[in-house]
Amino acid sequence: MSDVVVIGAGAWGCTFARVAALAGARVSLACRTAEQAAVLRGTRHDRIHLGDVALPDEVVVTHVDDPAALDAASIVVAAIPSRAVAQVAAALAPRLPAGAGVLSLTKGLEPGTGRVLSEAWAGALPPGTPFAVLSGPNHAEEIAVGQPAAAVVSGHPGLAARVQEAVSGPVFRIYVNDDLVGVELCGAAKNVIALAAGMSDGLGFGDNAKAALITRGLAEMSRLGASAGARDSTFRGLAGMGDLIATCTSRHSRNRRAGEMIARGLPADAVERDIGQVVEGLATVRALLVRASAAGVELPISEQVAAAAFEGRSPEECLRSLMSRAPATEA
Repeated sequence: MSDVVVIGAGAWGCTFARVAALAGARVSLACRTAEQAAVLRGTRHDRIHLGDVALPDEVVVTHVDDPAALDAASIVVAAIPSRAVAQVAAALAPRLPAGAGVLSLTKGLEPGTGRVLSEAWAGALPPGTPFAVLSGPNHAEEIAVGQPAAAVVSGHPGLAARVQEAVSGPVFRIYVNDDLVGVELCGAAKNVIALAAGMSDGLGFGDNAKAALITRGLAEMSRLGASAGARDSTFRGLAGMGDLIATCTSRHSRNRRAGEMIARGLPADAVERDIGQVVEGLATVRALLVRASAAGVELPISEQVAAAAFEGRSPEECLRSLMSRAPATEA
């Protein structure tokens, strides 16, 4: 039986802790502060994000500053925003028990550099620490109530197998994918395309426009992946097309909703405050363009998302820019 410690008690952290516990793992959930832990320990609910869904009684609730929080961990799960990775990785590194692996649930890139987050973790963790990521169409709101879902885990083969065994259950199926950089780039880039899909919704456009954004967005993602040596099949799988469809269409998608709000006139810097959760697409788009520029890859949809979110261009103007590009063959 695996001992799983989840760092981060947001919607996905709480949901992953619940899924792992119901699959038979021994689970601890480490909140950001002792105060948050005290509330969650008493109520067993994240009512803001997960409503009436309760943490199983078997989940031990603690906090990251508890000196003993990681003592029994064989798998440490990081359910944190991309902008917190550097700080959290540095803090966790000296506390990892011997033989423990790190599983990241974060979908984004390192702010400023465009590096995939496995590179940021590798720079902080002790050499040889097993590391993996979990990605796919995984809206916490659905998984928490027992609706079926699937995901991929990628990274250190031994850790990936341990995660697959520890967390897979009757309604949550995990596949192993050995294309780590492809899985990570899918998870980061799809959030940016979902912002564009939300802007389309906010402008009142229909299914044709969204289908075009999803398919051409997938082409952008695949080009960026190819530049990093990723496999095309990864972008057609759960981490790519699967997560892209879910994030671009779901009512649960923060990124889609953020794009809709921007299209209706809300400034990007106010979107996260109104939503009340991190919007990874907004944190990722400029880092994604930094990476693409260094690789010589063109990302026209992502460029227009950045222009609408941070450069003061109207979504209507951004759409005109996309539609007036030179004629091209589909590729």
